[in-house]
Formats: sequence, C-alpha cells, structure tokens
Amino acid sequence: MNPILFAVVVVAAIGIVGAVILVAASVVMYVPVDERVEQINAVLAGANCGACGFAGCADYARAVVEDGAPIDKCTPGGVECTGAVAAIMGVEAGQSRSMKAAVACSGDCEHTAKRFDYQGLNRCAAAKGLYGGDGACAYGCLGYGDCAAVCPFGAIAMERGIARIDRTKCVGCGLCVSACPNGIIHLVPEHRRKPVVLCSSRDKGADVRAVCSAGCIGCMKCAKVCAKDAITVDNNLAVIDQDRCVGCQLCVKECPVGVIRVPGAE
Repeated sequence: MNPILFAVVVVAAIGIVGAVILVAASVVMYVPVDERVEQINAVLAGANCGACGFAGCADYARAVVEDGAPIDKCTPGGVECTGAVAAIMGVEAGQSRSMKAAVACSGDCEHTAKRFDYQGLNRCAAAKGLYGGDGACAYGCLGYGDCAAVCPFGAIAMERGIARIDRTKCVGCGLCVSACPNGIIHLVPEHRRKPVVLCSSRDKGADVRAVCSAGCIGCMKCAKVCAKDAITVDNNLAVIDQDRCVGCQLCVKECPVGVIRVPGAE
C-alpha cells in the first residue's frame, strides 16, 4: 500500500476510535443538569464580576438552584434580574434596591493638598503604605486609581485627584469598595433625591479645616434641620440613614462646607 495512503487510513482510524470513545464517555459519565441552571445563567448580567460571592455567573446560577443561594446577589443585573431569577425559581422576588457606588470624599486638588511628593508605585495601596499616603487628609481619596483599575465597567475615572463614579455605568458590583485601601467607597441605594455625606474624616472641625476646605466639620447643623431624625453625627462625622431619609435635601442646603450632596449631582 502506498505509504501516504496508509498514513491517512491510520490517522482516520484513530480519529474514529477516539470519537467513539468520547461519545461513549459522554453517555456513561453524563450528569443530569437542572434546566433552571441554564435559564438563570441566561438572565444574569453575564459580567462574571464575582460580586455575588461566586466565581462567575454559571457558578452562581448553579448555587441558586442546587444550594438555595439568595436570588438577589446579581448586583449588575439589578431589580430586573432578581425578578427574572425569582420567576424561574417560583419564589417571591421581595423588595430589592439598586445599589450604586459613592466616593465619600470631596477633597479634590482644589480643596486640599499633598503632604509630600510621592515617588513610587502608581497605586493607592502602595502610597498608603508610606506614612498613610501623601494626602494632607489621612481619610481622603489617595488618588491613584486602584478602584478604577478593578472596575470592569469603566465606571470610575480619576478627576482632579479623586475618584469619580459614572452612575450611568456603575452596576453596584462592589469591586471598588474592596479595592479602596482607605475604605471611602460605599454602596448606597440608588435614588435621585437622597443625599449622602461625601467625606470620611473623623477629625475635629478645626483639624479638618486645616487640611481640607471640603470636609465635614461635625457642626451638627444637618442633624438639627432634619425633621426625620435621619442624620446623626458619629465621631465628628455626619451619617445619613438612607431608610429614614425622605430626600427633602434640607441638609444639603444647611451644610456649610457642601459635603452633603446627592451622588451624581455633585
């Protein structure tokens, strides 16, 4: 037989045998999959961001069906996704709020300054490791974009020395929250009128003014004007209870340093 023809026959035979083995293995080793897993995976956001606490969307879908994982953990998918998963599982969706990231710092380059000229890795975590960071305010945004680097949706940009959130792109996955070494990024319920305190300093008023002209001074004017008792001042920093807040924005008008604002409107 022609050597070339012989080689072709041998390769073809090996291929056929291999195909038969694979088919047989797929039949013998087949593991039934609940069709709801594929249905849920299809309605998830598909971001594979890990915000749900699982390795990816497929793992989360499997956990919902097989392990009874909560149905509202796909933050990128929001309320619509939770409703779709609830319908597939035949349960009530309940009340679910869309969450967005907010940077609790107003100390951009116009309101604060640097303590020293940092020369090192262009990362917030590295800068913080050197005397707590180069910013005059130890509580503020470090400004090197660790949060922007981990955001898979391009929702964060560094502007005038601090992180800014594009709320039209933010899906509330929370990766930026974990990445911020100063812990100044928080997830807050999406609302067009409810304000938050865009500052994280817990120093006394005089000390805050010495390093930043846009920091909370703990004056309590916001708490006094709030008719719903939604604002408290804890360790020199105002805190707004989003569940109590009705969005009247009297605190926004009363704040003498302008750090109480509606995210996205600042």
